[in-house]
Amino acid sequence: MLDDILRSIGVYRLYESSLNSQIENGPIPGHIGIILDGNRRWAQNHRLAIDLGHTQGADVVERLLDWCHEIGIKSITLYVLSTENLNRSSVEVAELFRLIEERLRRLLTDERIYKYKVRVKGIGKFDLLPPEMREILDEVEKKTASFEGHFLNIAVAYGGRTEITDSVKGIAEDVKKGILSPDDITEETISARLYTSHLPNPEPDLIIRTSGEERMSGFLLWQGAYSELVFLDVYWPAFRKIDLLRAVRIYQRRRRRLGR
Repeated sequence: MLDDILRSIGVYRLYESSLNSQIENGPIPGHIGIILDGNRRWAQNHRLAIDLGHTQGADVVERLLDWCHEIGIKSITLYVLSTENLNRSSVEVAELFRLIEERLRRLLTDERIYKYKVRVKGIGKFDLLPPEMREILDEVEKKTASFEGHFLNIAVAYGGRTEITDSVKGIAEDVKKGILSPDDITEETISARLYTSHLPNPEPDLIIRTSGEERMSGFLLWQGAYSELVFLDVYWPAFRKIDLLRAVRIYQRRRRRLGR
């Protein structure tokens, strides 16, 4: 039994090393978006409570920060909780809120945030969140506002259509006030008002979705127009560094024409 475990660890490390060698000389995506999908199905397959699936998924997120730093990925946008997810049972939503708040509190004292100079920002409709979560998110944002080494965006109570709608509303207000002329509205005008406008590269080079589902589910609809999409048949709680490396390898093998 122990020999099998050690052999498995050895094979994993060899494969990880091989993947690292394959991607090290290729282009590394500067910004990746990840749709964290499959927590509930992972828990059900393991005959565990749903909340344990969400907890295991949150643990993977914490490891992901190191993996991205090691590979050289500068910006990460995580689709943690959609506006549609808020329609789940009140018990599950309350547990999700508790878990997200707990992990946000950890970020306040996570030495990697300060060592790697990670700017943390939430994106979404915060008026749909509990006051306690909004307060801790605001505190994390303020403490990391001056950092520019890396960027961690947490999409919570987020919907891509809502984001675009908010941008258009802001533009309409400026037109109404005479600050902006309709003739001056461009794609850049809309992009500058999106939740990700603070990023050096607001448009993800690569978007990954786990769990085998192949759809965007409202994630970064404007920003992801020319992102490379990779759908992995692994539930988020089972996501490993080799899965991230595989996704980057797929990205490197594609020819990005960007409409040209």
